[in-house]
Amino acid sequence: MSQRIAYLVNVYPKVSHAFIRREILALESLGHEVRRYTLRSTPEPLVDPADIAEAVKTTVILDNKSGVILSLLLATLHPARFYSALRAALQLWSGGLSSFVKQMIYLAEAAHLARLCRRDRITHLHAHFGTNPAAVALLCRHLGGPPFSFTVHGPDEFDAPVALRLRQKIAGAKFVVAISHFCRSQLMRWADLADWDKIKIVRCGVDESFLSEPLTPPPDNNIFACVARLSEQKGLPVLIQAVALLKSRGTDIQIRLVGDGPLRRVLEEQARHLGVADRIDFLGNRSSAEIRDIIKSARAFVLPSFAEGLPVVLMEALALGRPVIATRIAAIGELVQEGQTGWLVAPGDVEGLAAAMNKCYANAELAGLGTTGRDRVLLHHRASTECVHLLTAIHELDSSRSPHFNATSSGDASVPAAPKATAF
Repeated sequence: MSQRIAYLVNVYPKVSHAFIRREILALESLGHEVRRYTLRSTPEPLVDPADIAEAVKTTVILDNKSGVILSLLLATLHPARFYSALRAALQLWSGGLSSFVKQMIYLAEAAHLARLCRRDRITHLHAHFGTNPAAVALLCRHLGGPPFSFTVHGPDEFDAPVALRLRQKIAGAKFVVAISHFCRSQLMRWADLADWDKIKIVRCGVDESFLSEPLTPPPDNNIFACVARLSEQKGLPVLIQAVALLKSRGTDIQIRLVGDGPLRRVLEEQARHLGVADRIDFLGNRSSAEIRDIIKSARAFVLPSFAEGLPVVLMEALALGRPVIATRIAAIGELVQEGQTGWLVAPGDVEGLAAAMNKCYANAELAGLGTTGRDRVLLHHRASTECVHLLTAIHELDSSRSPHFNATSSGDASVPAAPKATAF
């Protein structure tokens, strides 16, 4: 049965949200119509042609401020629904004026989103991230919007589960997607026991261009690739320190670092201070095709993160047959297996990271690790396969959907009558 699905993201398209694009395109390839909604447009320039194409297809909610205000005013004409949504917004409020203002903005955005969903005859709304998109989707449902689900990635949601009211969002959703077993376990910590069965695992998928590349052995060179946002959580100062430590011991390692972010100047200065500025190539943001070529040109891939969900870039590196060196945190151990697909090190451990990089540099038998890693990605991280798990959850929803919900109607009969604050 074909679905009319809407996706809601805080910022879309975005360089770091390519996995969402792949999920959407996989759903469309199966014959389902997908509308893209984003709360705001990305402030960063888009370099990937696929992202540029997605921007044309995406409706930015906050770009139409007059429409948002009008939608909120119209929502008040349905007192029961508006009261239900207002009450839900107050339940999401974590205290303080700033949080209160945010909830009122989310309520206005939700009112506009509900109008868009009725206009576009949406049968299911799926949000990515358990932060503001999940809040807006929940309030939209109270205002008469379609049943919703949301995907949680971490680590942001797990840094502040109480402030983000994860328990309430899980309770209000028809189902919740976790991208890994670790992610599901963290959601189970904050969900009511009765809601545990709602939490489904749907893994992030790798772009088919990475999977269709001929498998080549890692080159015999000293280049290590790293693709990461230049922010605190990625642990990149540790990588630069490790390169400096290896240099002091006579091992020459070159890092090709793709990405940009708030720490770029700090990292460049650190590299200069430690005498390895010539060994760290700051390449900025690159297209998916360029990233693919950069990873293929490297001996291995390294990512020294302090906090993660499960980075898609690790899947991409393994799909290209490159072993991975990463930190032993979150769900990374579900993908990177010591001695089989790469090496795991303790977060923040400069000595351990340097030792793993040196071991990889000296290893003449990397091809086997790359092949095993590619096989693992093919088994668990194909977007075309994983989106079927998402569709299965939506189809299960169809069989239990309230008979009052009719997304094909253009009027208010398309929503449940007078929903309560805690149940739909």
